[in-house]
Order: sequence, then structure tokens, then C-alpha cells
Amino acid sequence: MNAINSSPTALPAYLLSPEQIAGPYFRNSKLIRRNISEGMDGIPLVLRLKIVDAMTGQPVTGAIVDIWHCNARGAYSGWSKINPDEEVDVEAIGSIPRTDDDTYLRGGQFTDSDGIVRFTTIYPGFYAGRALHIHVAVRITAGNNYLEERHVAWVGQLYFPEVASRSVLNTREYSGRGVAPLNNAQDFFYAAMGGEASTLNIHTLGRDSSDDGFFGHTTIGIDTFAVSSQIRPEDFDKYTV
Repeated sequence: MNAINSSPTALPAYLLSPEQIAGPYFRNSKLIRRNISEGMDGIPLVLRLKIVDAMTGQPVTGAIVDIWHCNARGAYSGWSKINPDEEVDVEAIGSIPRTDDDTYLRGGQFTDSDGIVRFTTIYPGFYAGRALHIHVAVRITAGNNYLEERHVAWVGQLYFPEVASRSVLNTREYSGRGVAPLNNAQDFFYAAMGGEASTLNIHTLGRDSSDDGFFGHTTIGIDTFAVSSQIRPEDFDKYTV
């Protein structure tokens, strides 16, 4: 996300990133960790997110950034027995009963002095009715303590460039599904909730091919005083491991 020109009357200093729904597969795994892959098969993805205060352009330090996404076959931990080739017609948090206590591809990190978090994971697959995406929530804390008082300031989803996703979906770990993925433009939430502004910048880690994986990055502009309507603080207490 690019900073816009600032002047005494030009606010915010950064564009606010569009919020999107948390989805039915949110849960609080209470895992502060950089590597969330837990040995899942898939193309490696190194993800770097920078969180900035949209009003000032300054980095947001000491916030917790939680991410969660499906595996190469479209399954979410906690719901591993749900068939990802069958579309589920629900959106609300907690609307689908959990099937297991797995925690793969979930975790949080504290932003550093530059407002940055880094995750080691895999490129997500897809499930019926959605394009490839990663869920993100940003919590403002009183300090670098997971248990201190906090509020959820921003909830969103991050999408992938089509050319990168096509190369990934043709690999062994991702292919052979019973349903085709939606591209970004076909995804209702991408189209209706500003997904174009939430598309990651993606680069291959290897010089000549994507076999070594990808590096994805973006800047997320938030209002640190905002209280998200998508995930409430009590949801983090309710939907735990």
C-alpha cells in the first residue's frame, strides 16, 4: 500500500486497508510463533506484514497480528474433517462446529519497532466458493504481553496475484481436487470488500523458479482507535483451542 501525499488538510497519512469478514473458521489458538506451518505439505511462503497508523503513517508497535489460512488441500485446522470441495453456506464466527484440535497454519506475532511481523508458512490452497486468501486480525495491546487488555482494531483478508496462484495450484500438493478454485474477480468478498487493495506483493524466493517458494509482503493501514465489528475481544476468549 502506497502512502498518499500529506498536507495539513490531507488525512489520513496512509490509506485505510479495507476490512473483511473473519469467516467461520476463526479460532484463538493462543500461539505466539513465527513458523505456523507445523510440517504441512505445500509451497513455502515467507510473509512480511507492516502495520501502520493510517492517521500518522507511523508504525504500530507491540500489536498482535494473528493470521490463519487453509492448507494445500483447502482444510482449516480445527475443521480438518470438513470437505473443502463442498461449499459451506455460512459466514459467521462459530457457525460450523469444530471437528478437531489441530493448530496448523495459525498463529500470532508482536509487531516490532518498525511495525513488522514475519511468518513462515505455506502458500494456501483453496476451498469451494473462495479464491486463495489469508485471514488477518490486528489487536492493540497495552504492552508486549498476550494477556494484557486489548481490542481488535482491524480484521481483513489478503489475496494473491493470479499468475503466482496458477503456478502453485499446478503442483502435486495442490492439484487433483474435485472442484475448481475461484479467481479473485469471481470471489464475492474480494469484489465487494476491496480485495484489490488487499492483494499481496509476491516474489519467488528462488532465482529461476517457484520451487523454493514465495515471499509475500504488504503494508496494512489501520485506525488504532477503531474497534472492529468483525471480531470482538470476547471472541478471542470464546473460540480457543
